Order: sequence, then structure tokens, then C-alpha cells
Amino acid sequence: MRPPGPGLTCDSVSHPMVRGTQAEETGRPAAGEGAPREAERLFVAVPLPDAVRDELVRLVEPLRGISWTRPAQLHLTLRFIGDVPVGRIEEIEERLAGIRVESFIVPVEGVGAFPPRGPPRVIWAGVGSGHPHLFQLRQRLDDALLAAGIDLDVRFFQPHITLARCSGGAAPAASPWLHRHREFSTAPFRVRVFDLCLSRLSPQGAEHVLRRRYPLD
Repeated sequence: MRPPGPGLTCDSVSHPMVRGTQAEETGRPAAGEGAPREAERLFVAVPLPDAVRDELVRLVEPLRGISWTRPAQLHLTLRFIGDVPVGRIEEIEERLAGIRVESFIVPVEGVGAFPPRGPPRVIWAGVGSGHPHLFQLRQRLDDALLAAGIDLDVRFFQPHITLARCSGGAAPAASPWLHRHREFSTAPFRVRVFDLCLSRLSPQGAEHVLRRRYPLD
């Protein structure tokens, strides 16, 4: 296993985001500061280049009911895993290390909301039609996690970068914002690695710690 150095975080290494799905945003804080952890909340993501992240930050506007993801936490979500007993994480790491997918290029284009109908809860940027290797990577991630005994919902995958979370009164502001930026796009970027990260809640918000980085072929 190749753990990162002390204090190394997803934020500081790859400048990614880390609120990708609605499930990720309902985490439980640790029982106590410094208490031994029985489980860790895990997710897998693609880090974003600085140039892409900077373009996404330009979309931010002060809008009622919308809480924007901190710039350092922007990432492309591949798979939210959830709470995993600490004793099982090393097996997950080793399973992920066996994944072989060629490096590929993806665009960042279009914006939308979850759910697609009704009041928005999450605002996201998409990757257009993506790339076949992106979906191959997701499938091989799922195969590796299932082989490690992790229960997953494998019915649907919509690759996205979570930009903001919305309160119940956000719809009047979110709707025109989505319309204004419906043609948003950045230059495509090459995906060379993917990250296994921990998500830990604190009074200051979520901290996302890089557990292990995996190169693509």
C-alpha cells in the first residue's frame, strides 16, 4: 500500500471537489475528536486540472438558497462508496490497484440539477457524452468493489461535477442560472489518474483526505 504523507488531502494534491452525490452530503461526524475510527466514508473521484477548476469557479454567483462547493473540492465523481469498516479498506485499495484502463480525454460541458424535475437539491456540471473509457473505468471500479464485498447500486451512472447544494427555496434562483449557463463548456482534459478519498465531517465542513492515487495506463 502507498499511503499519502501525513496531512495530505485530496484538496491539496489535486484541487478536486468532493460533494458528488446526494448520499455524500448526508455523512455523520466522528464520535469524538481524536477518537479511533471504526469506519471511514469513502468515494472515488477524478481530480480536475487547475484550468478546468478555474472555469467552474467563474460560474459562481451569490444566489439565494444555493451553497457553492468550495473551489478546492471540485472533482469528477466516479463512485460514492459510503461507510466502510477500517479493517476492509486495505482490501478495497488492493482491488482498485488491479484496475487497468487507458488514459482518456473528457470534456466538461453543460449544467443541470438533481433531481431533474422538481426543486433542485444539487447543481452540477456534466461531461457531455463522456468517453467510452470513462464508463469502462466506472464498470471496473464497480467490479472491484463488488469483489471486495461492497454493496453498490449499479443501475445508473451520470458522471458529473457537483457545483452547489440547494435549499428548499433555491428554485427561483436556480432556474434562470441553469438557463444562462446551459451552453457552458471548458477545454477537454486528459484523465491520467483516479483517487480513493476519505470524507470526514467537522464543524467547519467536510475534509477530504487522499487515501491512495491510481495511475491509468
